[in-house]
This record gives sequence, C-alpha cells and structure tokens, in this order.
Amino acid sequence: MNMRSTPIRLLIAGCGDLGMRVALKVLQDPDHRVWGLKRSIQNSTEIPAGFQWLAADLSKPETLTKLPEGLTHILFCAAPNIRTEQDYRAVYLNGLQNVVLAAQHSDMKRIIFVSSTAVYGEHLHEWIDERTPVQPKNFNGRILVEAEKWLEHFGKERQLETLSLRLSGIYGPGRAFLLDKLRQGQASAPTYPVHWVNRIHVDDAATAITHLMTFNQPENTYIVTDSHPLPMRTLYESLAKLVGGPVPPEGPAPDFVGSKRLSNAKLLSTGVKLRWPDCRDGYAQIIQSG
Repeated sequence: MNMRSTPIRLLIAGCGDLGMRVALKVLQDPDHRVWGLKRSIQNSTEIPAGFQWLAADLSKPETLTKLPEGLTHILFCAAPNIRTEQDYRAVYLNGLQNVVLAAQHSDMKRIIFVSSTAVYGEHLHEWIDERTPVQPKNFNGRILVEAEKWLEHFGKERQLETLSLRLSGIYGPGRAFLLDKLRQGQASAPTYPVHWVNRIHVDDAATAITHLMTFNQPENTYIVTDSHPLPMRTLYESLAKLVGGPVPPEGPAPDFVGSKRLSNAKLLSTGVKLRWPDCRDGYAQIIQSG
C-alpha cells in the first residue's frame, strides 16, 4: 500500500501540533480526507482543504457516536493535560478504547497509537530496541504498556493492523521550555553517572507516522527517535552554548526518566528519512529561526 493507491479517511484523535503536521502531510494527496478530534475547537481560517474538525471528549463515549463513516485509519496522539495516573488512564487507555470501539464498524485498515519510550526503564549504557523487554519506571509507562497490549489484542481479534509507535522526547518550534531554562541557568545535568537522553523533532515524528500509515506489512512496534542519543550533559552544554546561557551546573538526572540509548534502526529500515538525525542541529535551526 502507498499514499496514492487508496484514498485515506483518517481520524486523528487528539489533534494537536503533531496531529496537524501529520494531517498536512497526508493531505498532500487531494483524494485523502482527515478529521481532527479535540475536546474544544477554536475557529480558524487556516483549515486545509480536505480537513474537518470534530468536537468530542475521548473519555466520554457518548460524545463519539457520530464519527465519520468509512474511516480507514485512526491516529491516536492524544495526551492528558495533567500528569496524574487518573488522567493518563482516562486518556491513553480508556480514551483509546472508546474511540477505537466507536469506529469499529467502519472500513478500518490500520490504527496507529502514539506511545512513548517511557515503557522502558533504566538501562544505563545499554542500547535499546524493539526487542528489549518493557519495564516501565513509573505509572505513565505502565499505562502505556496496558494500552499497547489492549490495542494489539484488539487488532488480532479483528484481523486489523495496529501499530504502537514509541516516541522519544519531542522537540520543535513552540517547545522552548528547555532552551529557556538553559538560557536562564536553571537547568542542571549530571556528569557521572552518564544519563542518556533521546529526542525526535516534531516534524520528523510526523514524517515517520505518515510513512508508517501506509507502509506495507508493518511490524507492531517501532521506536521513533533520532539517530544520536546523547549524554544529558553533552546535550545541555551544547544547547546552553547555542542560547548564550551559562554552563549548566552539576545536578541529578530526573528520577522519573530512565537512562537509555534508543536505536532507530528498525524505523530507518522502513525507508524513513529524518531531516534532523542529530537534535543539536534541529535545536540550532529553531534558535536561528527565533
């Protein structure tokens, strides 16, 4: 299957920045149609041709009774507003179940769930790929594992292709929190032990999702990250220099994120081309663009 062989009717559940980037890439083919689902819709004159907003709450099945007919794909990329176990479960597990079950009588071909590398725990210097056993460190990772397993089981029961994409930390335009902290000297990083971090530019994430939406005979799970995991201190020192901030002071790694070196070899083997394989270049472009 490829993007131009069969018209796509895509529902993006939780259509924010990442979802809209996917929508714009899909809609490069005028035969495709995309619906963006959010709890509240803001009026905008910049709605692309072939796109339509839908107002619904993923945690309330009664708001999902009028989904478009003939959907062929679902992209689930919703995220909770609050970092609590209750909110994560309401969005990532219950929300996923609600929207998938509401659309199950359509012409569905593939469901893509945007998960996270939080499903992996602490791995120090070890390389991690899709064969690495999941061992989440906190409740967010545990709930994501539950959601992935439910979706895989649902897909097998319905003979439906389901993909769980485990994204590393997303950065990009409008996501300047880390840069602001480094500029102000408010971000620290450890020197030893080395704490590995991983990033993916939001547009590269959208490129990967769009590619895998129609990739022939996909596997169930892909890690979506760039090609250069970095020690946190290396990354923070590089970014601090770019923004004109002080050298980050010594400090502990965040206890809610394990150290891991993520491999994107499986993703690249599908033919995905990343514009920003090293996040230092991606961040530099963002800074230069203001």
